[in-house]
Formats: sequence, structure tokens, C-alpha cells
Amino acid sequence: MRLENKRAIVTGGGSGFGAGIARKFAAEGAHVYVADINLAAAKAVATEIGGAALACDVADSAAVNRLAQKVLKEAPLDILVNNAGVTHMPSALEDVTEDDFDRVTNVNMKSVFLLARAFVPHFKERKAGVILNVASTAGISPRPRLNWYNASKGWMITATKAMAVELAPDGIRVNAINPVAGETPLLKSFMGEDTPEMRAKFLATIPLGRFSTPEDMGNAACFLCSDEASMITGVAMEVDGGRCI
Repeated sequence: MRLENKRAIVTGGGSGFGAGIARKFAAEGAHVYVADINLAAAKAVATEIGGAALACDVADSAAVNRLAQKVLKEAPLDILVNNAGVTHMPSALEDVTEDDFDRVTNVNMKSVFLLARAFVPHFKERKAGVILNVASTAGISPRPRLNWYNASKGWMITATKAMAVELAPDGIRVNAINPVAGETPLLKSFMGEDTPEMRAKFLATIPLGRFSTPEDMGNAACFLCSDEASMITGVAMEVDGGRCI
């Protein structure tokens, strides 16, 4: 019960790594708001874990503000997990469409700004709070043909460190986790095609020989968001089976 009596929001919590984080947080005693653009998916996870489901497009400022108003009206928030993310299909960097570029930057980058703007004043008032950003090994060791996705996750890692330095005097910790490709809805998009040959090619770059799982992310996120990590801020923890060695 490492998160007992804590209240947390997990964006993109309706599937993949976000669902894994939501499940782990609930198992450790937290009340979890599962926020997702797909409300049906959010409801399914929230019903499973005894949490609350909220529809939210994290790239839309009005939607984020509505989310914050609803959550903070009910009770104080302790933990914000910026997990929602998208990618573009593998492609030469100059062939990625402007629409795809905008979508990647809005969901992966702008959302961090919008959610920080919505919740940081609340954390400052309480002199406490934890923000966890789900970045990627792509931000450290980029894969070819995922250029703008790589860049967005590199930005998220830098934003994490910058936020941590600025917010530390207010008692707010900010960390990130860097998963490698995992069994999530984004896997096929990363690979371009989901075939045994392509999976083998990806797995060959991971020394431990397997993809990240939602459970892996839940365990790492739980530690970084718990009081056990009270001296840890500004860290981008690789949860990647050795991919970035």
C-alpha cells in the first residue's frame, strides 16, 4: 500500500502502459482517475480498478481545464502521470506529413505544458506533488525513421529535468520513465508492420530479450511516485532491458 490515500491522474490510462500504471497504483492504495480520449477504454480500466473514468483530449486546453476543474473540485491531487502519447508511422523524416507532425508534438509535448499549467498551481499551494512523464528510449537512443517521435520524447526528457529544477523549492518532484517498445497499441506503429521478422529485429536490440510490459511501467512508476523516492527528482529512468547501454 505504498500509495495509500493518494489521488492520481493517469492520462492515456485506457490501454497499454497507462493501464498498467493505473492498475499498479490502485493495487498500492491510490484512487486513480483514468483519463483517456477513448472514454469507453477509460471506463473499462476504471471499473476494473475501482477508479474514475474521465474523457480528455490532452492536446486541447479547454478539455484539460475541464479535467482539472472536475478533479480538484472533488479532492486534492497528489500525482499526475503524463502517459498519453502517439507516434507517426516509420518514414523518412522529410516524408512525415505536417498533420502527423502536429499530432505528435501536440499529444507528446503540448499536453505536458497544458497539464502542468492546470495542476502545478495546485501543487504549489499544497507544497507537495509528484509529476511523472512517460518518455521513451527513443529520446536517448533514436531509431531511424521515427525522427519526430524521437524528438518529442527527447523534449519530454529535457522538460522533465527543467521542471524538476524549477519546482523543487515548492516541494514538487518531477521524474520520467523511458520504456522501450512494448506490447501496447503503439507497437505496430513503431515497427511499421507486426511480423515475426520485425519483432525479432526489434528484440535483437534489447539485451534482456523482451519488450517492456505495462506491468514493468507500473512498477517503476509506483516507486518514483511513492514516498520511497522522496529524494529523487529530475531522473529519466530507463526501463528498457538494457536497450540504451
